[in-house]
Amino acid sequence: MTTEKKASDNWRAATRSVRGGTERSGFCETSEAIFMNSGYVYESAAEAEASFDGSGPERFVYSRFANPTVGMFEERLALIEGAKYCRATASGMSAVWNALIACTKAGGRVVGSRALFGSCEFILTTLLPRFGVETELVDGTDHAAWEKALSKPADAVFLETPSNPTLEVIDIAFVADLAHKAGAKVVVDNVFATPVLQKPMELGADIVVYSATKHIDGQGRCLGGAILFNDKEWHDDHLTTFLRHTGPSMSPFNAWVLLKGLETLSLRVDQHIRNATALAEFLSEQPSVSRVIYPALKSHPQHELAMKQMSGRGGGLIAVELAGGKAAAFSLLDNLKLIDISNNLGDAKSLATHPWTTTHQRVPAEDKVVMGITEGMLRLSVGLEDVDDLKEDLLAALAV
Repeated sequence: MTTEKKASDNWRAATRSVRGGTERSGFCETSEAIFMNSGYVYESAAEAEASFDGSGPERFVYSRFANPTVGMFEERLALIEGAKYCRATASGMSAVWNALIACTKAGGRVVGSRALFGSCEFILTTLLPRFGVETELVDGTDHAAWEKALSKPADAVFLETPSNPTLEVIDIAFVADLAHKAGAKVVVDNVFATPVLQKPMELGADIVVYSATKHIDGQGRCLGGAILFNDKEWHDDHLTTFLRHTGPSMSPFNAWVLLKGLETLSLRVDQHIRNATALAEFLSEQPSVSRVIYPALKSHPQHELAMKQMSGRGGGLIAVELAGGKAAAFSLLDNLKLIDISNNLGDAKSLATHPWTTTHQRVPAEDKVVMGITEGMLRLSVGLEDVDDLKEDLLAALAV
C-alpha cells in the first residue's frame, strides 16, 4: 500500500510536521495510536478473497505489507518532503538497497558518486555486481566525469549530498538532467541535509532515501528508513515486489517514535545548525586543526552551490582534519568529556567518530584517500547542548 498525502494543501510546513498523516481510531486519542498487530480479520471468507485479489476496497491485510501506524509516518514524511508517496523500511540501508534494486536488474547499469557512506559504497561496488549489475563510481563534484559516465544508458544514479563524511556537495539539478537523458532514475540520499534544508525532488531527483534513525528520530532511540517518490507506476511494478516479498518492514513502534520525531524535526535541525556553524568557525581558529569542512564556510569547495541548494545553511555535521593524523584524532576523541564517541549522527547529543577506522573501515585505504578521507579526519555530529560547553570540551581535548 502506498500512502499518498491527504492533508490540506494550505497547511504550512510546521503544521504538516505536527498533524500530517494523523488518523484517529474510534477512541479519539490525541497522540497517534500504536497498532502492534501483525494481522487483520475479515467479516467473511469472500471479503478476505477480495482483499487479496484486489477486487475489494483497499485495506490492511498484513503488517509486512502495510500498517496503520507505519502509514501515518509515511504520510507525514511525504508531506514534509513534498513527495506524493513514501514507503518506510526497517533501516536506512534497507531503504537504499530496495530503492536501487527496484531501479535495475541483471544486465543493468548504475552510476554513483564516489564519496559515499561505507555501506552504500559496498552496495554499489560489491552487492549489485553480484546480481549482474554494472556499477561505476565517479567524482561527484566533477561535471565532466558525470557527462562521460552518463553518455551511455543507465538504470539509476545514486548520490549523497552532502556526502558522508567529507561533506562534498553535488549539483543535483545538473546530474539529474544528464541522468534522465541516459534513461536513469536519480536516487538521492538526503540524510545529512534533511528535508528541512534540501528538497532533491524539486531539483530533479526521482527518489529520495533517508535513514530515519538519524535526525528524524533525533534522539538515538530506534532504527528506520524511508523511500520517497512520485512515480506510482514504479512503485506498483517494481518497488512493491521487493518490499512485499523480502520483508524490510518498519516496526509499528518505531514508526510511532519517528512520528514524534517529525513533530520537532525543524526545531531541532535549526538548533543543530546554529551550534554547528558556531563550532565550525571556532575550530577554524585552532592551530592544531589543519582543515574544517563545513558547507556554510566560504572555504568549502562547493560553498556557493551548497548555499543555493541547502536553503542557505550548512547543516549539523562538520568534518575536521587534524595535523597529527590518526594519533591526534584518537587523542582528541579519548580526551573529550562531554561529546561522545559514536558512529551515529543526528542525535540531540553531540557525537564524534573517526571514519577511517569505523564507518569506512572496510573501504580499501587507497579508495578512502580518493574519497577524501584521511587518518586525521573526524566527523562531528553537533547536538543540542549549549555551544559554549561544546567549545570548552573541544578546546580542552585539543590542548592535551
